[in-house]
Amino acid sequence: MRVISRPGRRAVLAGAGALVLALTAAPTAQATHHTPGTRYGSLVLVGGGLKDDNAAVYGEIIRRAGGDKARIGVLTAASVPESQDPDAADPDRCSNSACNGGYYASLFKKHGAADAQWIPIDLDHIDNADSDKVVAQVNSMTGFFFGGGDQQRYITTLLHGDAHTDSKVLAAIRAKLSHGAVVSGSSAGAQIASGPDMVSGGDSYEALRDGSTPGYFEDPTRLGYFPKGGFGFLRSGLIDTHTGTYGREGRALRLAADTGHDRVYAVDENTALVVDHPGTDREAITVTGPGGIAVLDLRNSRTHTTRAGWVLDDARYTYLTDGDRYDTQHWLPLPARSKRLLIPRADNRMPANPDVFYSAANPTGTPYSFRSTARALAFTRAQHTATASTYESGPRFTVTFAKRPGFTTWSSDGNTAQTLIDMRISIAPH
Repeated sequence: MRVISRPGRRAVLAGAGALVLALTAAPTAQATHHTPGTRYGSLVLVGGGLKDDNAAVYGEIIRRAGGDKARIGVLTAASVPESQDPDAADPDRCSNSACNGGYYASLFKKHGAADAQWIPIDLDHIDNADSDKVVAQVNSMTGFFFGGGDQQRYITTLLHGDAHTDSKVLAAIRAKLSHGAVVSGSSAGAQIASGPDMVSGGDSYEALRDGSTPGYFEDPTRLGYFPKGGFGFLRSGLIDTHTGTYGREGRALRLAADTGHDRVYAVDENTALVVDHPGTDREAITVTGPGGIAVLDLRNSRTHTTRAGWVLDDARYTYLTDGDRYDTQHWLPLPARSKRLLIPRADNRMPANPDVFYSAANPTGTPYSFRSTARALAFTRAQHTATASTYESGPRFTVTFAKRPGFTTWSSDGNTAQTLIDMRISIAPH
């Protein structure tokens, strides 16, 4: 996400078999083993578009920070600084770091935190990232929230830019996390938790057509990434945000394949990826919120390039919803106890989906298009595969969804396909 117009407002677009397989698989990366008895904190990473009234997510952050004793430090250095905001003097229109910091601080207090304070670091106050006074402020907090905007600004302010070394403030936050604090963030504030190869921008079609390139680009459609990554709080998979709203499943798959990652956590808006014991051999995820999180699994996938373009075969797509858990060490999805296996009931064949990644160029497109196709296939017994295509051509890419042995669907109401486990995904140009 490159521009924040105002916090909380969406930017305008210009199986049983599966569980057994998951238990026998090896994880992507080695976990960090901590001394027995060491406390370790948690992450609450939101896919952007966090609504003011999302009591479940705000409440989760506050609970983990100490409940009615919670003290939340708000960092908004991903926003433009006050000096670059033409509406800085207008409290109803301002969209700068100080304005957004105050906005989020008031929301955390509204949702029950004992205190919430802006941590005064941005492009106008880079030196504050190494200020002992600001470090003392950080050390008085029990939890932290990183706002949205542009994750490159977090690198500039808190990681000393290209040096990519911890500022004193980031080192203090890292220490607080290791001793039990919660670190949360939304949009760029969630992305910055990534380890190596953090995404810097890009759209799905251009990603599939052109591939990824290290760096940060003014062209928002070009798939770029930072090889050194972000803060490295979560390293068991890449992180992507605003997934369904902007149709980012394609870019997430391409970036993972290009950079050698086996897993992506693709988080929907207004929904949180809650991570307990991040970076340890007890790391586990829970989904909180009205949307969901796609876990894209590329362990057994294959890629190659033909004259027509890039091809991906046999990736796996698991879509987790509220209350579902995920054991990252064993690649094991665990549907919420309230959900039951759903037996497909529909007899109709699915119509073709001509815009699987919700192209910004399509005036009649719909968000969550990729997920909608997957859920429709899960609910029908008339077919075991379905295809959908990109809106753009030259080449046009076709995505094939397949239900194979081990695929399961779970529902809390018995009528809708909510959680999907181990659907197969292939992409090919035509």
